[in-house]
Amino acid sequence: MQVGKWHQELDMFLNIKTTFILEGNVYDMYSYPTKQEDGSERWDMVMLDKYLNSYFHDHGYENIIYFNHIDGFYDPFKGQKARTGDLFTSDDITIREGMGRQNLTEAGTAIRAVLENRGKPAVIIMMQASRYVLSADNVSENERDFYSKLMLASLKKTQARNGDKGFLNNLLVLVTEKANDVPAWFYLDNPLEKTMMLNKPDKSARRMFIDTQIQYFLKPKENYSEEKIENMKETFCDLTEGMRNLDLNALRIFCANEGLDLSDIRRAIDMFKYGVKSNPWEEIPEDRLEHAEEFIRHRVKGQNAAVSQAVDVIKRAACNMAGIQHSSGSKPKGILFFAGPTGTGKTELAKTLAELLFSDENACIRFDMSEYQQPQADQKLLGAPPGYVGYEAGGQLTNAIREHPFSILLFDEIEKAHPSIFDKFLQILEDGRMTDGKGETVYFSESIIIFTSNLGIYTTDSLGQRHLNVDQNMPYEEMKEHLITSIKDYFKLELGRPEILNRIGDNFVVFDFIRQDVAKEIMDAQISKIIRNVKEQKHIDLGVSDETHDFLQEKAFGNLENGGRGIGNVMEKYFINPLARYIYDHHMNDGSIRVNKIVVENDIVNIICGN
Repeated sequence: MQVGKWHQELDMFLNIKTTFILEGNVYDMYSYPTKQEDGSERWDMVMLDKYLNSYFHDHGYENIIYFNHIDGFYDPFKGQKARTGDLFTSDDITIREGMGRQNLTEAGTAIRAVLENRGKPAVIIMMQASRYVLSADNVSENERDFYSKLMLASLKKTQARNGDKGFLNNLLVLVTEKANDVPAWFYLDNPLEKTMMLNKPDKSARRMFIDTQIQYFLKPKENYSEEKIENMKETFCDLTEGMRNLDLNALRIFCANEGLDLSDIRRAIDMFKYGVKSNPWEEIPEDRLEHAEEFIRHRVKGQNAAVSQAVDVIKRAACNMAGIQHSSGSKPKGILFFAGPTGTGKTELAKTLAELLFSDENACIRFDMSEYQQPQADQKLLGAPPGYVGYEAGGQLTNAIREHPFSILLFDEIEKAHPSIFDKFLQILEDGRMTDGKGETVYFSESIIIFTSNLGIYTTDSLGQRHLNVDQNMPYEEMKEHLITSIKDYFKLELGRPEILNRIGDNFVVFDFIRQDVAKEIMDAQISKIIRNVKEQKHIDLGVSDETHDFLQEKAFGNLENGGRGIGNVMEKYFINPLARYIYDHHMNDGSIRVNKIVVENDIVNIICGN
């Protein structure tokens, strides 16, 4: 095993710098190497404060003092020493346990005295350093004086003799989530300061973890082949991407408590991440997917090519084969980009897929991207950072996926979103996870992500005038080519984000225009639904004459530019509204109606009924 990069940096700069800022993954566990009597090394998983204590102790420091603004000075690892409560005594300096509690002036004076002493080499480790000031950009007078004292002491670079081992620098270590939570003037251009990033464990670190902890993931009397163990280790490394060491250790305990071994790791991680014992993807009946196209076409008319392409993606997701060509196993289950004219069934297909997969079309969570056009729209979607209005509420997207991890996420009219949103989508599409404003990680690896767009229907000339790029006279394949070319040009040239296309891949699903044969199907389906609902709700038998049917069909054919939505508008204006008026005016609660004719006079629509 090998220590982390930040540990190696600490080794390199220990005798050169006096101040170290540790930022990033500071609330995690780390494996620390301890030499045994036989010369071997033992790796113990410990929290960062214990890690630093062991590190500095091994480098000759006996005086290691911790500080936070709530507890003041303390030493959680003092053992038998300092029974009197004294943590440090040298010359006229005495640091007592609890001293400096919620008093930065007293604390700053004491820290400066320790760092400038020449009698005993000392390390001051300041935990939760991001909490010492309300705002790093606008510090109070006391806060400014506090950091000024620290800076003056660190720039002095005082050394103290460590017995016969030579001299050691007195050191100041600040542990914080982000370096910029500390006033910038404290560390910028400070020649004796070194900032180091502590990252979450990468794949090699996760591999080390499972290699050293594998015995805890295997059942004692089970015979595992080497090949199976190796495959399970790879799966573990892929599925735990983005987890902390603390999470990995908790996962080990979780598996032991639930009686799960490494062969159950996918299920174990689902339970650990989402708090569910059953995975809806594994409960989809095979016969439902076998007849998926037939099920979808009952609701989505005239989009055979789009339906077939979408079904391929959901079958791949159900087989757990999404992204198997990539190293990451945490990508979303599927990614689809629905393009085409308005009213052609893009949103309807997304809802139908949700009903097909999860038996509930409400599992399709829709976000209208026209609501996310402002510069701070990403905060609305993912949550405001600490200290900003709305921080406690979280983000609309992160809240939704946390509550419904097994779902379809529909981002409607994606081209209307502010460009800052696309930075977030890149991470979601690539890693299948996102850290919200509260620092909590949410996972998208069990969801299907669908974008819809009307891009490519129109083009804009140099004068800013719009022109149709595609029309109903074009064959489907020609229209599809025009739309995809326009969409790619938009992301590459206009938006300047070709990397988004790489994440979407070839998952563009183009919807055809609603042509006359499909319009007739949609209209007939709507008439049948109206007849059925009037019977169920009003107990009225409703009939429609051929003349009425032909009238409605003619009106529908004249409004095809608005797709299926336009047909619905025709039905509402020329059929549902006058029918409702007739039922209301005649006080009908049962009986029968036959609509023989629809007449329009002075833009007023009436139905003529008879036997």
